[in-house]
Amino acid sequence: MQQRTPISRRGFLRKTAGVAAGAAAFPYIIPSSALGADGAVAPSNRIVMASIGTGGQGTGDTRGLMNLPDVQYVAVCDVDRAHRESAKNMIEDFYKNRQNTPEYKGVDTYNDFREVLARPDIDAVMIATPDHWHAVISVAAAKAGKDIYCEKPLANSIPEGRAVVDAVRRYRRVLQTGSHERSRDNARYACELVRNGRIGKLHTIRVNMPIDNHGPIPNQPPMAVPDGFDYNFWLGPAASATYTEKRCHFYFRYILDYSGGEMTDRGAHIIDLAQLGNGTDDTTPVSVWGTGDFPKDGLFNTAMNYSFGFEYANGVKLLGECVGPRGIKFEGDKGWVFIHIHGGDLEAEPASLLKEVIGPNELHLGRSRGHHLDFIENVKSRGECKAPVEVGHHTATMCHLANIAMRLGRKLQWDPAKEVFLNDDEANRMKMPSMRGPWTV
Repeated sequence: MQQRTPISRRGFLRKTAGVAAGAAAFPYIIPSSALGADGAVAPSNRIVMASIGTGGQGTGDTRGLMNLPDVQYVAVCDVDRAHRESAKNMIEDFYKNRQNTPEYKGVDTYNDFREVLARPDIDAVMIATPDHWHAVISVAAAKAGKDIYCEKPLANSIPEGRAVVDAVRRYRRVLQTGSHERSRDNARYACELVRNGRIGKLHTIRVNMPIDNHGPIPNQPPMAVPDGFDYNFWLGPAASATYTEKRCHFYFRYILDYSGGEMTDRGAHIIDLAQLGNGTDDTTPVSVWGTGDFPKDGLFNTAMNYSFGFEYANGVKLLGECVGPRGIKFEGDKGWVFIHIHGGDLEAEPASLLKEVIGPNELHLGRSRGHHLDFIENVKSRGECKAPVEVGHHTATMCHLANIAMRLGRKLQWDPAKEVFLNDDEANRMKMPSMRGPWTV
């Protein structure tokens, strides 16, 4: 590979939409990429990182990455000052304790992700913003030569996901989607049982996706934007909207302008395992149908109750319902196996399935030493992560397909190769949201 040519912050910002040229001095440390071929590792064996989005999930991902000895954090970015200052303090306290250097002050804070991407000393970024920002930032990060750990869903629409895939491939980046359930040993073992015919011929996949942490709420009154929160930047490519507390942070996932509700939240984890167990990571189903209750009034407008289904080209059907326990069941003509989400416990019929040994000449899916560690190892090796960009895109696509089918209330035919609905202009118009300028993918 060719070496990256560092781009100045001023030059990068000029190429991104709506940025005033303004320079600042950065306390760089030498990046791994500056000391060898693209993707090479510095003698210190550290990958220089920054986090973009440091709320609840972003803090968890940052903690998971900073604990790896091969990672050096130098920056955090969030449009909420309280979030970024909290993340900065967490990282600096960690390094003080690990290095026994109380004077350590090596983490810079930013409001604008473009300033992070303009830093030539940063090798990789973790993105855990609200979903409607995932694609815009991922594409920009790939263009800036950064490797990417991006939370699921990979993107907030199907065309945005394809734009991320194209950018990652064009700029030869490593990307790990945050679908960590597929990195669990039990989940991979269960999928090996299915893929190696231990349950016989797979015919049905059942997905349980209960909603147990929110419900419809009435329209909320306008509120004053909290001090230190750049609300307009938080909205970004989404339509302008009056600030109210439950529009932002955790609650964004229940508003269609920013996310897809339970379907793209925990559903992205469960459907991702369906893809792995069915051996269809490289494609998507050929039809989709569903029904859902979408609140007509109130702030939240994602589906509260739902059922949905897919059919794959291989004849396997995936059927989903808003019931528990949360997880996924693979059914064959000789038995079944169930994976519990958020814990990974397995059930099977017959129970003896769980004592099966996968032979040396059978299909092995490998094991992960940890979802974050898998990312860092592949940043070094330039290999493929357990949840690479195309896999993340296909899983997110299924989530969006289900939401579109439920909103329309009819069965839709889908072309996985062209990524279009067949003979349905209305459905195709729903694939991509309008993006508020100057943002685009």
